[in-house]
Parts: sequence; C-alpha cells; structure tokens
Amino acid sequence: MVATSPTSKSFSLSAFLLSDGPAGFLLSWVAGFVDTSAFIILFGIFTAHVTGNIALAGSSFVSSDTETTITRLLMLPIFMLTVMLVSLLARYARYRQWPVFAVLLTAEAIALSVLLVVGTQLSPELILDVQEEYIFPIAMAGVVAMAIQNAMMKEAKGVFKSYIPTTVMTGNTTQLSIDIVQFLWGQFGGSSPTAKQEAAERISRVFPTIAGFGLGGFAAAYFVLVSETWWSLIFPVVIISILAMAAYVEHFRKASSRLSN
Repeated sequence: MVATSPTSKSFSLSAFLLSDGPAGFLLSWVAGFVDTSAFIILFGIFTAHVTGNIALAGSSFVSSDTETTITRLLMLPIFMLTVMLVSLLARYARYRQWPVFAVLLTAEAIALSVLLVVGTQLSPELILDVQEEYIFPIAMAGVVAMAIQNAMMKEAKGVFKSYIPTTVMTGNTTQLSIDIVQFLWGQFGGSSPTAKQEAAERISRVFPTIAGFGLGGFAAAYFVLVSETWWSLIFPVVIISILAMAAYVEHFRKASSRLSN
C-alpha cells in the first residue's frame, strides 16, 4: 500500500488516493460503470466479467445467432492477449525502473479514451440498426480497457496490501461473507482476537470494492438510459487519469525523499 513516510506528518492527497480503500473503491467504480454501460448499449456483452460472455455465447448458439456467438467468444482471446501485453509492459517498466502502477494506469486511461471515442461514434448507429460490425469494435475497446485493469491489480506489486479484484465481485463477495462470519464468531469468543482483527481488516479493504462496483453500475444505468449515448464514459477516463497522476506524484515524491536522505 502506498503511504506517506512514517516521519512525515503532512497529509498527502496522492498517497490517500492510492491507499487500499480509496483506490479500490475508485477502480471498482470504473469497472462497474464500464461493464454496465457496455451491457446496456451492446445488448448483453460484458467487458469486465468476460467469462460471462461464454455463457451468453451458449445461449446465442442455441438461438442460431452465429454472429453474436462469435463476437462474444472473441472477447476471451482479446482479453487474454491484452493481459499478456500488459504483463510484458509491466516487466519492461520494472526493468527501466519506471513507476509500474502509474504506467499501467496511463495505459488504461488511453484505452478508456479510445472506448469513449469509439462508443460515442458508433453507438448512435446501434440505435438505428443492431449490427455486429458496430458492436464488435466497441466491445473490443471495453474489454481491452478492463483487461488492463485486471492485469494491473496483479502486476502492481507493493502498491496494495494484497491482491483484491476490482472488476469481478464474486470472489470479493465470498471473502466478505466469510470474514463477516469470522468477525462475528470472534465477538462470541469463537476465534482468537488476532483472527477477529484480521477479518475486520480484510472487510475494511474488500467492502469498498464491492460498494464501488455497485455504485458504478447504478451510475452507468442512470446516465446511459437518460442520455442514450456514451458521453458519460468521460467519468471513468477522468478517474483513472487522476489516479495515474497521483501515482506519478507519489513516485517522484518518494524518489525525492530518498535523495534528500
């Protein structure tokens, strides 16, 4: 987890934004917003929860909708290829001693900007005529952006206390449920104070990601249904850009602190 120096008493906004709670909430909000927006406008295609496209591809296949089936199945290899490229980028950044988290956030901001442009250009065509030639490029741009965020949570070692997914909430919800039981069990003396404290600490980190994803989904549903366009995707672009700037600020602040010491 990125934090201020133990000897520094001044508040650092960049360090606060990159700490587990705020960063987890904001990243999950972005994922919930993008995933819900895509699901509504693209008639049932996931960008963050790409494995859900496999199940939907099965239903399309049964309905003899070949083009939709192919589009949904292609999301998985696109996702995998993007994760591989992001992993290579992270390794190269570490080799060059660049701030990995900042670099990957920048890559995601660029990908979300592409999604914004492609979505706003092609989504009006979908209202007039639902065709895979319009759906595919929008879906691909969204999957690329969310694949970057998925890989980033794994590759940004040392930024967070532990790996917490910010794009799919099934594992987080499972962990939260188990930790609630462990915490309550500890209240009645069923587990050690240490186990109870660990459960409380995990709850404090997992809950913001679940809340962020849900609120992002609700926000997307409101803006997309009201506007019927993708202009609202500017919000995820701004949020990720702010996090990227915060990550660069923290990198240079820490580098300056090391030199002064």
